Amino acid sequence: MHAGRRFKLGEVLFWTRRDIYFFIYLSTIPTALYAIFGFTWLVLPWVAIALVGTAAAFLVGFKNTQTYNRLWEARQIYGSIINSSRTFGILVRDTINTDEKTIKSIIYRHIAWLTALRYQLREARTWENTNLKSNIEYSRFFTVPEKETPLEKELEKYLSTEELNEILSKKNRATQLIAFQSKEFKRLKDEGKISELDFVELEQTLSALYDHQGRAERIKNFPYPRQFATINQMFIRLFIGMLPFGILHEIGKLSEIFGSWFVWVTIPCSVTVAFVFHVMERIGEATENPFEGLANDVPITAISRTIEIDLRDMLNEKDLPAPLTPVNNILL
Repeated sequence: MHAGRRFKLGEVLFWTRRDIYFFIYLSTIPTALYAIFGFTWLVLPWVAIALVGTAAAFLVGFKNTQTYNRLWEARQIYGSIINSSRTFGILVRDTINTDEKTIKSIIYRHIAWLTALRYQLREARTWENTNLKSNIEYSRFFTVPEKETPLEKELEKYLSTEELNEILSKKNRATQLIAFQSKEFKRLKDEGKISELDFVELEQTLSALYDHQGRAERIKNFPYPRQFATINQMFIRLFIGMLPFGILHEIGKLSEIFGSWFVWVTIPCSVTVAFVFHVMERIGEATENPFEGLANDVPITAISRTIEIDLRDMLNEKDLPAPLTPVNNILL
């Protein structure tokens, strides 16, 4: 998540500079053929290009609306996780009649669940955009904690050696950690340390956490439909490819008034229009996967740290971790 006021123009140009170079190349070739070699027939009627551009604009608008909805839903899910985690913390602290060590192990197991979940959500998928050259280059401005530290090292802060080894042997670690919580609650209920009513309440909270996890996994594992993404990209590329020939047709008419040199204005005009359409398409692409580890992600690591601080504060711990802060205005 970008935590600044806005992206700077330099950042946007750095992110898209390879595409800008291509647009310059794409518009220079027909302009040079027209101006130097006299290929005056190398033009297209503007009406045809405008129709393609209109269709592309509708598709871009539709895609950006849907990808923003995916991003916003992901943020709502983690907002719900914050609320459910705080509820879980006070229920564990105030309804279980047992020693402080057991209470602490349950709270820490929940923090381990937050950790396992965010690591699972940061795993790569084939349809994600982290391997694009522009995104790889831009990632030098920030770090993704889940890619810097192994999961095992993070989980060992919160789990016993026995639990850690068992969890690491599971495929879906987050799911199994909640299952461990339920098993622990049942044991405490059988020992008379949790009342029937409180046991039901705790199990309902676990059920809510499963629901939040499932909703996050749905967004992670089901991409923005590839047929829409493909058609959107094809239309944008078709429009950008046709654009210099249409602008050349219009600028060529004006060159009769301003002189033959004026035809070279085709290049900046084509690059500007292509840049606008391309950036709109790239924004939608950069928003569609809110957990992949890019600059526009939902800051699940920072949110998880906030929850950890709140829960450990409920245990009256003093040595609390510091909240995560943005690096170059990027907060993950």
